[in-house]
Amino acid sequence: MEGDTLLAPIDKYLRAGVHIGTQQKTKDMEPYIYKVRPDGLYVLDVRKTDERIRIVAKFLARFDPSSILVVSARQYGHQPVRKFAEVIGANAIPGRYVPGTLTNPSTKYYLEPEVLLVTDPRADSNALNEASEIGIPVIALCDTDNLMRFVDLVIPTNNKGRKALVLVYWLLARQVLRERGDIPPDGELEVPEEEFETKLV
Repeated sequence: MEGDTLLAPIDKYLRAGVHIGTQQKTKDMEPYIYKVRPDGLYVLDVRKTDERIRIVAKFLARFDPSSILVVSARQYGHQPVRKFAEVIGANAIPGRYVPGTLTNPSTKYYLEPEVLLVTDPRADSNALNEASEIGIPVIALCDTDNLMRFVDLVIPTNNKGRKALVLVYWLLARQVLRERGDIPPDGELEVPEEEFETKLV
């Protein structure tokens, strides 16, 4: 049924800069890299991004929403994770992640999620390490320079760009609701993309 249909038109992915990687690539990310530009910048394959958003949405739809935790230490990820969590009913930690949140029951921030979604494995390494310690699956938005240690499912994307994070989290939220049957298979999200955007001061 899907055939060649993407969750968003290719030019929308490109306008948001979802495909723009970095000048470094890791072996882990090689399968998702489409090409390297003359200026040395690695470019991600947006079709693979699209495919992984579907896979991750299907996976997340199996969990009770309240058992999903999404984090972003990166500033541009704060509003996207906040809004994503609100739309699908998950928990979000935008900003500073308090060490022990997943491992120390005596801290007031203690949470017991069943799955963790991180915006950047490097910036969110505290959460990532603790998730691996307690043995829960980890989903990560990964750029060309990320390693996949402790990561179970990857969404290859520019995880530093403001517009890219908005689009990926918005598409993922919509797809989770579709997978859950909260909206029809081709249903739209009532929340506009703008609400996922971190405003520049």
